[in-house]
Amino acid sequence: MASKSIDHAFTAAGPLGAASDPTYAGALSFMRRRFSKDVAGSDVTVWGIPFDSAVSNRPGARFGPQALRRASAIFDNDPQYPFQQDFFETLDVVDYGDCLLDYRLPERAHLAMREQAAALLEKTGFLLTLGGDHSITFPLLQAHAAKHGPVSLVHFDAHQDTWELATDTHGRPRVDHGSFVSAALREGLIDPATSIQIGIRTHAPETGGIDILYGHELDDLSSSAIAQRIIEKTAGGNCYLTFDIDCLDVAFAPGTGTPVAGGPSSAKMLAVLHKLGALHLIGADVVEVSPPYDHADMTAIAGSTVAMYLVGLLAARKAGR
Repeated sequence: MASKSIDHAFTAAGPLGAASDPTYAGALSFMRRRFSKDVAGSDVTVWGIPFDSAVSNRPGARFGPQALRRASAIFDNDPQYPFQQDFFETLDVVDYGDCLLDYRLPERAHLAMREQAAALLEKTGFLLTLGGDHSITFPLLQAHAAKHGPVSLVHFDAHQDTWELATDTHGRPRVDHGSFVSAALREGLIDPATSIQIGIRTHAPETGGIDILYGHELDDLSSSAIAQRIIEKTAGGNCYLTFDIDCLDVAFAPGTGTPVAGGPSSAKMLAVLHKLGALHLIGADVVEVSPPYDHADMTAIAGSTVAMYLVGLLAARKAGR
């Protein structure tokens, strides 16, 4: 037992190294990374945004960060499949905890997200966000575009999220989880000419000029072909990747707010992600996991695996693979 530890999220002696907590025990940070509010110099900061006040259907995504952290405990100390690498030999990943929000004032939530994300981006190399409903991607894009300029959006989803922007009683834009792309386009946060949406299985009045790979098209394409389409479309620019878990078919992700049948399998979309090493990712999020509608943690496991693959891409990039 001398080489073992428990509660690695609190007891880690340094920024690198795997945990040895049993899967069923220990503090539940994301992939057992150390909890810290000091993220200075870290390669990756993971944080949660427990917010679902902008959904149009079923709520519950405020519990997503907790569920994703809990599900990530399944990733043990072996080299992570399919990367054949212990990410944490070289990659310094910190779990910051959650965004601080005033639940009494949801109309101020996006501003708080943007300000806190911007503060983290000043100190860390990469921000990986666990949502939360999809409206949170708008303030995250604001923070990333302020640092990097307009980005290419790589958007996995069943929905385009380009619905018309309404205004509130004060004439301010009313951004919800179905209109965050419209808001980002209007503010010039993303470049539509180099952005792409994957898995779309609904129709919105506008595309915003963004390329779309519809759900039925994925059936006829290999994971390599899909990944190549994404890489070619983004043209080597700075990419922000957002993964709405309802991109997956309901058979693989029932625990979400606006499920749509006819989507791809988790295996296929994970294979696509694994082939995106050529993307220059500068930020990412996984959103719309709603545990109250989940079964046997299926959706949380799928979402945490997506997040793990994103960390894997960063670890492979740092290792020069």
